[in-house]
Amino acid sequence: MGWKDNINQRVAASSVGYWFQLEGSGHPKERKGSQFLTEFRAGLATFFAMAYIIAVNANIVADSGGTCVCSNGPNSADPYCKITNTSSPLFNLDYQLCKTEIKKDLITATAATSAMGTFFMGLLANLPVGIAPGMGLNAYFAYTVVGFNGENSVPFQTALTAIFIEGFIFFALALLGMRQWLARAIPRCIKLATSVGIGLFLTIIGLTYAQGIGLVLPGQAVPIQLAGCLESDIADGKCPDGVKMRSPMMWIGIFCGGVFTAMLMLYRVKGAIIAGIILVSIISWPRGTPVTYFPYTELGTNNFNFFKKVVDFHPIQNVLNVVDFNISGADGGAFGLALITFLYVDILDTTGTLYSMARYASLVDPVTQDFEGSTIAYMVDSITIVIGAILGTPPVTAFVESGAGIGEGGKTGLTAMWTGLCFFISIFFAPIFASIPPWATGCVLVLVGSMMVQAVVDINWKYIGDAVPAFICIAIMPFTYSIADGLIAGICLYILINSLVWIIAKASGGRIVPPNFEEKEPWSWSQTGGVIPPWMKRLASGKKDFWRKEHEIPGSPASTEGVTEKIEGKDAGGSDKGVNDVVGEGKPEKVA
Repeated sequence: MGWKDNINQRVAASSVGYWFQLEGSGHPKERKGSQFLTEFRAGLATFFAMAYIIAVNANIVADSGGTCVCSNGPNSADPYCKITNTSSPLFNLDYQLCKTEIKKDLITATAATSAMGTFFMGLLANLPVGIAPGMGLNAYFAYTVVGFNGENSVPFQTALTAIFIEGFIFFALALLGMRQWLARAIPRCIKLATSVGIGLFLTIIGLTYAQGIGLVLPGQAVPIQLAGCLESDIADGKCPDGVKMRSPMMWIGIFCGGVFTAMLMLYRVKGAIIAGIILVSIISWPRGTPVTYFPYTELGTNNFNFFKKVVDFHPIQNVLNVVDFNISGADGGAFGLALITFLYVDILDTTGTLYSMARYASLVDPVTQDFEGSTIAYMVDSITIVIGAILGTPPVTAFVESGAGIGEGGKTGLTAMWTGLCFFISIFFAPIFASIPPWATGCVLVLVGSMMVQAVVDINWKYIGDAVPAFICIAIMPFTYSIADGLIAGICLYILINSLVWIIAKASGGRIVPPNFEEKEPWSWSQTGGVIPPWMKRLASGKKDFWRKEHEIPGSPASTEGVTEKIEGKDAGGSDKGVNDVVGEGKPEKVA
């Protein structure tokens, strides 16, 4: 027996092995094939697949301006550097330096939040799943709720308040078992369209200057136009014809960050996304080159001096605990919409991804069609959302990149704990993550978008009542730069069209219905067993061990109590597709 087998057996025989149900631990539900060293390797794989979120999330959220204010704004009643100001924030050095500090804060906050949430997801829920601020949710936070440089009606502090409240609501819903009912209430076509729309939304972001490779610009005669020039060459809001597609940063981003990463993904190389980001960043770090991220300017020198530290702990200073419950300065409607949208998208995203990963790891209970530790997993996610809001980050969610670790053999919470420890170590490398240029992550957003739009093939295009609302939802999101607007448009149109069909059918006694009405996906708000969670029913019936499922109680027959819709199998309408809004059918290769 080799040293590896010896270590695996010793750990499995310990209390650690029993807690995490390692093979050979003697636990009645030990997970076959799970070994301590395999879990360690799987944790590293998950981290390298997720590590890109540290830089990408910081770049996106910093675009909102955070808590920065214009020191020389033309209107004292308008403290935020809005694009409409005559003193453009694009050329306001103090504001740009402040945004650089916000980015550093967010790198620490993102790594810390991901470390804590992922570690406790493994320790308490015993799931090999990593959680971090979600792609799509961070874009919605930065560009729709707060707005680029704070141009919208909800201040940064108030938006974090909405996330803070959303976390507690999510916790209550998880405790009361209502998360699946809420996931079911939205029509399946809209859930799938949400994934596609967010994918296109991220693509637009990745192609722009603020957070991407600078391939497109807002148009004047047309809504959007080809760009690809240096920012210094932009005149009257567009690139002159002679300098279009001449930006070296854009080409580096396309070939080294896009094509190179796509080739690695094609051959299933672990950590392909982070490899592309590292390559572009290394090319962009030397000073004095056409693609340098550290030009010889005051801002460039400030960034370079921080980069030279390499290893440094950057304390969160500007976004820590800025949650503000006084929302009088914000648009009440915008605040409420942000709260509801954060809650809705986060519930669907987290629910879908957790079920997807649990099924991939063979952890779904064949009786209840639930996965082990589900309620605790949702609670850990919701509490991490609350703490993340205090640290200044958008809502966290489960990451489909966890499939990289599961594919390496991860089956228990030890995988997530190792991933969490890696995120903790990354906190001390803030200078490196803060020096990743936007053109290094722009094509990553495009690649993420390409994986999210795969759900479009699962939309029911045969029936107009499902197809048109889904299409409108998809189109409105990128074209209005708003995830919320797309959701509202899709849901309202779905209700209008299908309500009219129902009214006409009732008025005609069922004689006037669409010719292909039988192809419509059935929808129902109800779920098997009702809304009240099984543990509350057991508590009401006087069971002392009400937290244990009926089929887990010794001497009792297997019960199907609490069986809800099979998210990874048949949905509310009997379709064989899943209901995951962001992960489509729950396949592990898709991205959160």
